[in-house]
Amino acid sequence: MNDFLPVCKADMERRGWDQADFVYIIGDAYVDHPSFGPAIISRVLESRGYRVAVIPQPDWKDERSIQIYGPPRLAFLVCGGNMDSMVNHYSVSGRRRETDSYTPGGVMGRRPDYAVTVYCNLVRKVYKQIPLIIGGIEASLRRLSHYDYWSHKVKRSILMDSQADILSYGMGEHSMVEIAEALEAGLPVSQITYVAGTAYRTKILPEDSSLEVLPDYETVKEDKRAYAKSFRIQYQNTDPIRGKRLAEGYGSRGYVVINPPAMPLSETEMDDIYGLPYMRAWHPMYDEAGGIPAFSEIKFSLVSNRGCFGGCSFCALTFHQGRIVQARSHESIEAEARLLTTLPDFKGYIHDVGGPTADFRGPSCEKQKKAGTCPDRQCLFPSPCPNLKVSHEDYRRLLKRLRAIPGVKKVFIRSGIRFDYVMADRDDGFLRELCMYHVSGQLKVAPEHIAPEVLKRMGKPKAGVYLAFAEKYRKMNERLGKKQYLVPYLMSSHPGCTMKEAVLLAEYLRDTGHMPEQVQDFYPTPSTLSTCMYYTGLDPRTMEQVYVPKSPHEKAMQRALIQYKLPKNRKLVEEALNLAGRRELIGYGPKCLIRPEKGEGRPEKKEGGKNRPAKEKRGKKATIRNRHAKKKM
Repeated sequence: MNDFLPVCKADMERRGWDQADFVYIIGDAYVDHPSFGPAIISRVLESRGYRVAVIPQPDWKDERSIQIYGPPRLAFLVCGGNMDSMVNHYSVSGRRRETDSYTPGGVMGRRPDYAVTVYCNLVRKVYKQIPLIIGGIEASLRRLSHYDYWSHKVKRSILMDSQADILSYGMGEHSMVEIAEALEAGLPVSQITYVAGTAYRTKILPEDSSLEVLPDYETVKEDKRAYAKSFRIQYQNTDPIRGKRLAEGYGSRGYVVINPPAMPLSETEMDDIYGLPYMRAWHPMYDEAGGIPAFSEIKFSLVSNRGCFGGCSFCALTFHQGRIVQARSHESIEAEARLLTTLPDFKGYIHDVGGPTADFRGPSCEKQKKAGTCPDRQCLFPSPCPNLKVSHEDYRRLLKRLRAIPGVKKVFIRSGIRFDYVMADRDDGFLRELCMYHVSGQLKVAPEHIAPEVLKRMGKPKAGVYLAFAEKYRKMNERLGKKQYLVPYLMSSHPGCTMKEAVLLAEYLRDTGHMPEQVQDFYPTPSTLSTCMYYTGLDPRTMEQVYVPKSPHEKAMQRALIQYKLPKNRKLVEEALNLAGRRELIGYGPKCLIRPEKGEGRPEKKEGGKNRPAKEKRGKKATIRNRHAKKKM
């Protein structure tokens, strides 16, 4: 039956079920679309014959809200939603956001802070013995001790605080099916300790010669150097092929054990998952509220890949989806595109074809397929690896097929391309087709910064690579007769960014004439290299000391420098320039960022009087006028 999964007892009874196998509690509204993780997991389980009922955004203050179906036959599943609930609720400045894009009508407040833990504790109040399995981005990135920006503390593994039995990290399809099969076979949840891509609690460490025991929680909580070392080990073991089993101690409470990541999906598996019978809509119960704002962003977009070998320090993808890129077949993506053209509100525009990085279509090198990713080497940083396969040919052929579908007017790429990967490609064919067919006036790319020290900590290429790409993009559009612009994403206050580097970025913006409408402060989210630097002041890759801007005022100055032209930012910019020892950037010359304050006048030049102070100039003009007046008399 092609329908939404049950969201209430009546739905379950209409299907003739007396009990659900799994009850899935989620922090988002229920949207049955493959861009939403819970939709994928529930449809995958359904395809294996399991009955899944959904409880979207239950009232966490009322135990009855999670009892609407009674106990599930196999387990409760809990996911905080497509975003970490704390990122969803708070800006980097700690201000509570006004809207929640994953809630009906964008209303804020329908989920709790630290949603996974709160939901699990609610379940445990009522159902103490039912297996409890957590997954999704919030659980995945909090699977071990982690610095929590919002409480400014090192928090324990979410397994400890949530009381869950198993944590499924990463995308979860392989691990959830294996867990379901083990539960169906009658295996106690306490014995399901072998599944790749999962974590569990135990009093006794497993007998495994490859097991690596990390510093325990109490140690990393008190010792920042130990925290950085532990994070480095975790980061080096995010690969499914060479990753080790890890364990972290919690004193008398035992250990949290992390099994190696699940293997990447094959092309066939990806095609099967994205071909499941999704309703491709929010549940009708949200119509009256105006629907789910986040859905409008992806309704006419196509997911073509997963994973990213870009390895940006501030991105959590390495810990969640991994560095091995997995892709769907052209046939699968084309079939979905044709389905989009049949929807009543489709206007002919496919909004995106991509994933974490749109122009990655497979593993970065042949070695990855057998040996996994390199533990201490990035594919693109600091420069492209000699083994990197650089080709856009497969992506170009895919886009050409999509452009040819009847009813499709335009296919845009909005999920981002790696400009350094484009520059590494000797064939300009992709750039030409990108500019010709796939840009909607502006192409957004992410150089993030311009200063060498900051780029080094970010894991981003040197500024020259971006500048060369910008020029190449300009010339290509000029050649094609297109007026299309480049919009760079920029980040302020990243670890490694002193006021000196912040001023360098402002000077770059002055020279290019670009003034960003929005500025992104670095946001320390769990399980990223940059967050580790932010908390410890150490780069875990090298254990070097890193400068970290932390005070709200300093961060405000760095942010203001990126938008130095705004009158409201003038005082902050002046203070920043004084701190950086760059007072010469205050004045009237073409290289100056801001003008002197009213009444300060123009700086005086040594000769000729051209740059005398304003009062002196006015005085001289007055004298000349008086002489002319006397002559007329």
